[in-house]
Amino acid sequence: MFVRMVGLMIFLLASHLAKAQPTMSEYQVKALFLLNFIKYVDWPAVAMPGANAPLVIGIMGKDNFNDYLTNAIDGRSVKGRAIVIKHLALNDAPGGCAILFISSSATASLGKILANTGTEPVLTVGEDETFLDKGGIINFKLDQGKIRLEINLKAAQKANLQISSKLLNLADTVKE
Repeated sequence: MFVRMVGLMIFLLASHLAKAQPTMSEYQVKALFLLNFIKYVDWPAVAMPGANAPLVIGIMGKDNFNDYLTNAIDGRSVKGRAIVIKHLALNDAPGGCAILFISSSATASLGKILANTGTEPVLTVGEDETFLDKGGIINFKLDQGKIRLEINLKAAQKANLQISSKLLNLADTVKE
């Protein structure tokens, strides 16, 4: 009897703890990934104008982050630089962005957007199954409710970006 009571108490406590710790949404996880990419990617010196210039995360297409990305970067700096978010229209040049997140809503323009980045040192990040094939660098892939990473090393080299082995080890797919 005592064992059953203890077992029931443990089950109830575990159930309560599971409910008390909400899971993160897809875009909360993506926001944290974007922030952490800054730590694991090296840009050439020419990509960052001036020592005090902010690091810009550009967003093209629908911004599904709500306030998650804004809250994630609030008051933070990485590599001694403030981080700012810039919303871009689909036909805007991504110049000045260190990271360019291309929303799934921009899929129809994906080829053109990626062509506009050319060899600029911009870390392109997307969420479309054709993203790497079209020249994107990092793709978010949703697999069984979890965010997985796919990385195109050739595209990163073309943009003159160095991706840390730690980030490469997190990826499910590394395309060379």
